[in-house]
Amino acid sequence: MSTQPSTSSPGATGPHIRADGTHAPSADHVKPHPFGTPGARTPPGHTGPAIGAPAVGPATYMSVLQLAMLTVVVVASLRSLPAIATYGLGSVTLFVIPAIVFLVPTALVAAELATGWKGGVFTWAREAFGERVGFVAIWLQWIQNVVWYPTQIAFIAASLSFVINDQGLASNGLYTAVVILVLYWGSTLITLAGGNLFAKVGSWSGIFGTLLPAVMLIVFGAIWLSTGEKSETPLEASAVIPPWTGIASIVLIVSNVLAYAGMEVNAVHANDMKNPGRGFPRSIAIATGLILLVFILPTIAISVAVPKKELGVTNGINLAFKEFFDHWNIAWGTPLISLLIALGAFASVVTWIAGPSRGLLAAARTGLLPPALQRRNKAGVQVGILGVQGIIVTLLALLFVLVPNGNTAFIALVDMAAALYLIMYMLMFAAAIRLRRTQPDVVRTYRTPALKLVAGVGLAFSAIAFVLAFIRPSGFTGLSEVGYPLVVGLVVVVLGGPPLLFYALRKPTWDKRTAEERATSDGVLVNPPPAGSTPSSAASIPPPAGPGTGQPGTSRPATS
Repeated sequence: MSTQPSTSSPGATGPHIRADGTHAPSADHVKPHPFGTPGARTPPGHTGPAIGAPAVGPATYMSVLQLAMLTVVVVASLRSLPAIATYGLGSVTLFVIPAIVFLVPTALVAAELATGWKGGVFTWAREAFGERVGFVAIWLQWIQNVVWYPTQIAFIAASLSFVINDQGLASNGLYTAVVILVLYWGSTLITLAGGNLFAKVGSWSGIFGTLLPAVMLIVFGAIWLSTGEKSETPLEASAVIPPWTGIASIVLIVSNVLAYAGMEVNAVHANDMKNPGRGFPRSIAIATGLILLVFILPTIAISVAVPKKELGVTNGINLAFKEFFDHWNIAWGTPLISLLIALGAFASVVTWIAGPSRGLLAAARTGLLPPALQRRNKAGVQVGILGVQGIIVTLLALLFVLVPNGNTAFIALVDMAAALYLIMYMLMFAAAIRLRRTQPDVVRTYRTPALKLVAGVGLAFSAIAFVLAFIRPSGFTGLSEVGYPLVVGLVVVVLGGPPLLFYALRKPTWDKRTAEERATSDGVLVNPPPAGSTPSSAASIPPPAGPGTGQPGTSRPATS
């Protein structure tokens, strides 16, 4: 086929014909390339783009405020507020202390790690202490989330009891267990089908199911006090210090540690800032202030409106709204806001059903889990891991039936999840300290000032909170003071121990990676050195792998 060359001059609107005979846009319809034209390059002397290269525009950076707001959305949740509301103004102290000694250190340390190494906590711990520890870390990050599901759905169950106007169901263990099983397995079926329904509306559910109720509680609480209504909690300045009746009187602070968890997932966005060294600490300072406001003010509003003796660890928010709405003769508002809270929490469950297990699957495919647990269905969903996940949730849901006091069952699950997660955080803090010493030349886009001090504070508080997780809070019955730590400890050992067993039993045939996946497994640095450069001696030392070889089926040393 003969081709018709274009005879139109630049800027003309006549037809332009490609070599294959198809029409091409005229110069008037093509945006100018940022490197200019062959006769007028920008900057002068530039050779122009490589053949086939896309147009290059200015880099888009995340602002300090944008990252702060994203952090608030990731961390803020209403689930932990009712338990702390029993302390009244004392909740201020119980929120502020963990924010200073846990939330901020976690954010700063995770930012350094995330801007140096890809792959999250598995890579960070592996590079510092070897593959076995890395596998334990990613397992703990996954399994604590499995324990979290029953607590989140129990919170949903309490809200639904207000939707159907039968608030007594919130304290019924059988009802709570049934709701957990129905909603969890329903969510799992959606996930197994490759469904992404709630993930697409996750941000909106966060706004209407979390932020809107939080703002409403703040406004209602302010109106309540400004109109002279009675406060159900003392509001004197001295009440900011929680009453001390022994260590069991403040151990609910552990639930606040779990409320602040998850910052390590968001830290990777430090890479998206123009000047992380200056902007990231400012972003964390703003986010911490906003998170404290989202947590503290609604908590005080709950304690102002609801008598302490009526507060439960799952229904406190709904009780507060009921008090406000009933007092102002708009009782129809209680089921409506309870439905929004339930839908927002349910959307978060569906969104998170598959997410954490994907990280475990990525590590497992290197030969760390048996093939049966690596199995995926036609939709590419990790059906093997999700099946185990569902069995564990089902067994944990039985706690609400077996433990006579539903509040105690709820707090026990919170402590189990917190204890598992805190072990991971201790590994993360220790990894940051070790990597700063053993791999100092790895480029981190953000470097934590006074890392040893910051990580040391986070590590020490994590260890203290870990011990507190085994102490039954005062006022909670159903498990004795001896039985409570035994139950929590048994679950932590049973759920936290399997990675050590799997690692000891691993076989080369468990490695299910493709040749392409093996070829790219070494690229874990965010800022790799230029090709041909010589890595520093410290950064090229393989991590200690413990007994056996480093990575099953490979001879991969630590990447630097």
